[in-house]
Amino acid sequence: MAPVKRNVKLPENPITLSVQQIDELNRNLTRMRHDIKGHLTVVGLAAELISTKPEAAKEHIRTLLEQPPKFELALQTFTAAFEQALGITRF
Repeated sequence: MAPVKRNVKLPENPITLSVQQIDELNRNLTRMRHDIKGHLTVVGLAAELISTKPEAAKEHIRTLLEQPPKFELALQTFTAAFEQALGITRF
């Protein structure tokens, strides 16, 4: 398998995080997990409703289609905080 091309620059020296920075990263991680679990719940419920009430599929498919951008936003938000705290830059 070919190596994945990474367009990131890592810090050149070791970094130290304060307790406050670790706490903030942990809160961001907790928020992301909570958000993603919530979006997964919405996906699961919409799929269940579609299977039990096919006549309502059009409405619930719209709900399903609204979820991917929410997943992406949760991931982007955490990634930005993580990269900033660790001094990672993208190019």
